[in-house]
Formats: sequence, C-alpha cells, structure tokens
Amino acid sequence: MSATEPAAKKSRYLLTDWNPNDESKWDSKLAWRTLWITTYSLILAFCVWFLPSAIAPKLTALGFNLDKSQLYWLTALPGLAAGILRLVYMFLPPLIGTRKLVGITSLLCIIPMVGWFFAVQDNTTPYWVLLTLAFMCGIGGGAFSGYMPSTGYFFPKRLAGTALGLQGGIGNLGMSVILLVGPVLMGFGLFGLTWLAPQQQVAGDHVGESIWVYNAAIFFVPWCILAAILAFIWLRDVPVKANLKQQLDIFSNPNTWYMTILYVMTFGLFSGFSAVFALLINNQFGDQSTLNLGVKGATYAFLGPLIGSLIRMSWGIFCDRMGGAIWTFISAVGMTITLGGIAWVLTNPTGKTDFNIFLGLMLAMFLFSGFGNAGTFKQMPMIMPARQAGGAIGFTAAIASLGPFLVGVALSAISAPVFFAGCAIFCACARSCAGSCTRARTPRSPADPPGTAWCRRTCHRLVNRLLGAPHDESRIRYDLPDLRRRGQARDRRDPVCARLVAASRQGVRRRAPALP
Repeated sequence: MSATEPAAKKSRYLLTDWNPNDESKWDSKLAWRTLWITTYSLILAFCVWFLPSAIAPKLTALGFNLDKSQLYWLTALPGLAAGILRLVYMFLPPLIGTRKLVGITSLLCIIPMVGWFFAVQDNTTPYWVLLTLAFMCGIGGGAFSGYMPSTGYFFPKRLAGTALGLQGGIGNLGMSVILLVGPVLMGFGLFGLTWLAPQQQVAGDHVGESIWVYNAAIFFVPWCILAAILAFIWLRDVPVKANLKQQLDIFSNPNTWYMTILYVMTFGLFSGFSAVFALLINNQFGDQSTLNLGVKGATYAFLGPLIGSLIRMSWGIFCDRMGGAIWTFISAVGMTITLGGIAWVLTNPTGKTDFNIFLGLMLAMFLFSGFGNAGTFKQMPMIMPARQAGGAIGFTAAIASLGPFLVGVALSAISAPVFFAGCAIFCACARSCAGSCTRARTPRSPADPPGTAWCRRTCHRLVNRLLGAPHDESRIRYDLPDLRRRGQARDRRDPVCARLVAASRQGVRRRAPALP
C-alpha cells in the first residue's frame, strides 16, 4: 500500500503521453497557463536580479562610504552569480520538473530581498555584506536558464518563437520594473511599514530629505510568495528525463557554440548595459562627471531594458514567420554601428547635445539587442533536437548572463570609450559568426557557385509564402525532385530540405510554383 502511494502522488503532477508536436497529445490550455505562471515568476526573478542596480545609486546619498569602483562591483556581482547559477539551472528541468523548479525558485528570491531590506537601513553595514547580498541576487538571473527550456517542452516548434519570445521579453521587463518602480517606491512610506522611520539623505542634491530605500527590497516579497503558491498548485511536469551525463552531449554540437557567441552579443550586452546604465549616465554626464549637466541616471535607467524587453516580447511572431537568423544578423549590424557611435561620442563629450546623441544611440542599441534576443531563441529549437535545444538554451543563457559582471568590471578598470569600441569590434566578429552558423545549417556543395546557398534559402522562404504557410512546412508537401531540377535543393543534408522531407509525410502533396 505504501509503495503505491508515492506513485499515485507523482502521477498527479506528471503528464503522460505528452507530445506538443502532435495536436492529439497536446493541451494548449495547459501550455499557455504554464507560460503565464512561469513568466510571472520570471518577472519577479529579474526584479531581484537587478535590485542592486536600483539601490546602488542611492547608497552614497544614505552615507555609505563607497567609491565608483565599489558601486560598479555591486551592480556587476549579480551577473557573475547568475552565470554560475545558470550552469546549474540548465540541468534542472529534466531532473526536478517545472513545478518544483518554479515554486522553489520563487521562494529563494525572497532571501536576498529581505537581506537588502535590513542592510540599507544601516549605513555602517560592512561592504562584504553588501557584496554577499548582491551575489545572492543572482538567483533571479540564474532562474532564466531553467524556466526557458522548461517552457519549451510545452509548445510545438511552430509556436516556439512566440512562446519563448513572450516569456523572455516579458520576463526581461523585470529589469525595467525594478529600475522604474524602485525609485518611486523609495519616495514614500508603504502601507504597513509606517512604523519604520524614513531614512535621511546626507549627501547629494537632496540633503536632509527623507527617503525609503528599503521599500524597493521588501515590496516584491508578497508577490514572490504568490508565485510559489501558483506554481505548486497549477503547474505540471513534462516527462522529459535525462541524467547529467546524457545532457552533456550539447557540447559536441557546434551549433551550441555558435549560438552562445551570438547570445553573448545580444543578451550579454543588453543585460550588462542595463545594469550599469544609471551609473554610466551619472559618471559620464551627471553629478559624478566633470560636465555635471544635471542629468540623473535613475531618470533614464529603465528606458533601455524596457525597449529591449518589449521588442523581444513582440518579435517572436516575426521570427516564427521569417526565421530567427535574419533578425540576429540585423541585430549584429545595428549593435556594431551604435556601439561604435557611442565610443566616438564618449571620447570628448562637451555638452547636452552629446548627451542626447549618447542617449539616442544607447536606446537604439537596446532596440537591436531585442531583435537578436528574439532571433537567437527562435533558431535553437529549429536547428537542434528538443532536449538538446533545451540544454543549449540554458547554457547560452548562462554564459550571456555574465554580461552585468563583465560590463561592470570592465567599466571599473578601463575608460568607457575604449570599452564601447571593444564591444563594437566584438559585435562585428559575432556578425561573422552568424554568417558561419547560417552556412553550417545550409551547406553548399563544391560545384555550387558563390551565393547559391543564400539563393537556395531565399527560394525556400519564397515558396513557403507563395503556398500560404510562411516558415511553417508542417501541412505542405513539396515536389522535391522538381525543386532539385531547378537547383534549389541539391544537398539533402540541408536542414531545410530535411524538414521538408519530414513534413511531406503528412499533409497534401502540392507542386512548388515556378520561380523566376
């Protein structure tokens, strides 16, 4: 009797006979419910991850004796922690399942928030304590590598770009939420916390005025508890199981490394500059600079993460239709140009005009990073098997989450113009990598003239649109011999052709129209 009880309890939360690519074995209602609950939890996790970025600019005003380098380290350390924890989280979805993963993570996010709530109330708190709390905030960033692959198990490939784009984009909004709402919460006493005395600013332009910095830390605690309750009650686990050794096969797939480089370019720089945006404005144009233009970093800090997150959230549907590679390429080109322009502006800024140019280029850089974030996560489920794609998403996200750490440490060690110039060069190199990744997916035979592979891919996309199924071959059967006669599908190893052959086993046979 006792042996059967655990099995019955397990079967209550474990889905059986689940296959999202088979309509008869897929529950869309459950899939979308899972997406919204995990995304809600991910928003809170990202709020925790960027909590030090919201608090750090206020610490010197409270009397904390910290220099610029120390403040950069406080914003950088969550990125290091997230990178380390994501290497752990990437293996968790097949081991513990979605339900426990989301529920436990939501509860763990409470720990650093409570710690910051007490730490900022005493300006004699040791610096090592602040560093420890900043490191613990990496839990929120680490969760991304578990949530995204886990959600991918619930959706068919035709909706992978939309689902992952929504979760990644809306989840990234947590960065903007904490950077926008945090300063607002610091401006008044919260209901239920009026028994706490307000803090007095002892430095800056508002000496003697009251501020409630601890509000930003404690406000999200009840919402994390709610996220944990929703997860434990409503979420289910997909029967995707693999031990640790089996999951290591992602490292033998070259696409894992291609996509890692690209995601470091897009999300690594996006998250890194989001973390230091406020400090960067203050140190280059604000009261911490020689210009002292009177601009406040906290006023603009939320704009970059907001733009990048909204683009990522809304661009999944375009990636499903047009493919992720083209948007990743556009992202690389745009980021190269904007970062190079920022390096030029910061070389010798002279006034408010230079600040406006800097701000415009930074926001454009965040825009292009959003294109790339959506594009890379569309590519991985399409070019890799489902389990490998989940592991690759987790690994690439782990490496890219080091962005806040690397950007923060770099800006504390070298000048901003030199660093931005280096980032522009890196994006240019990553753009070449994007081309290599595309060529690897669509190999060209030695007899093909240069450009044939690109023309072949273009023809495939054009055929898809003419037949009324943009970038979705699941219901169409092509006359492959006819395509080959016209030189558009010579290589059967071409992943596009392989998908066409697989898709032709179901659906109605249709002849491809003549192409110019």
